Amino acid sequence: MSTSGKLVIVPTPIGNLGDMTLRSLEALREADVVCAEDTRVTGKLLAHFGIEKRLARLDEAMIGSRAAGVVERVAAGEVVAYCSDAGMPGVSDPGLRLVAAAREAGVAGEVLPGASAAACAYVASGTVCPRFYFGGFFPRKATEQRTVLAELSGLDAALVFYESPNRLVAALSVIAEVLPWREVAVCRELTKLHEEVARGSAAELRERFAARAEEPGGVRGEIALVIDAPGETEAAVGAEEAAASAAERAVELVAEGLRTKEVTKHLVAEFGISRNDAYNLAMEAAR
Repeated sequence: MSTSGKLVIVPTPIGNLGDMTLRSLEALREADVVCAEDTRVTGKLLAHFGIEKRLARLDEAMIGSRAAGVVERVAAGEVVAYCSDAGMPGVSDPGLRLVAAAREAGVAGEVLPGASAAACAYVASGTVCPRFYFGGFFPRKATEQRTVLAELSGLDAALVFYESPNRLVAALSVIAEVLPWREVAVCRELTKLHEEVARGSAAELRERFAARAEEPGGVRGEIALVIDAPGETEAAVGAEEAAASAAERAVELVAEGLRTKEVTKHLVAEFGISRNDAYNLAMEAAR
């Protein structure tokens, strides 16, 4: 087997072709074959830059069965480039499994840096939180959306999701329900001619985009949602709700015959409140 082969993960622009890097162009020109999530999309990109290259389709439905074959070609000495439809391969697309297959097989691989809609949206949102959590595509079902938001609500980080324009209004409705205190940014068509970053509460944005959905053309384009990190208002409301729940629980525990010391321990463990606050609640319940 030759040692000259390698798998090259090649990022492409998320909209504006001017964001194509010189290293990505060089990698595409030097590759023996270019594997693409959609050969039509990547074919247009190559044609724009005057690159003639053999293309092989490798999408979500095919990558499971063909990743091993791609790795074998790399092991045999070929340079294989992989492109997703837009942005950084492996970020919410099948490229991740190709990289994993190459790593498991021990063949050479190289990941080039490039455009990412998630990172671009995080910065464009205007959040001041220095951390963000990327959740990929927002779940389709409202019940799953509520579960995900509830599980992530305690993170001290902005939450970033991709979303379809057809499901945007419904998604904003659920966010307004679960995280009503949060600021949200709808980042649409980033880097493109009609780029838009709309910021406000989820309820405000829901009304804005619901009205637009009724207009000719509706809501179009690639969308990234950025939900801001928890703020002081949300923390205060959460603390009040926790205190109220802890007070109710204290009454229940006292009714069960537990002593003040035991009630205090239970409240600290169940609600994460301070020992002093738990003791005060236990004393109040015992009166």
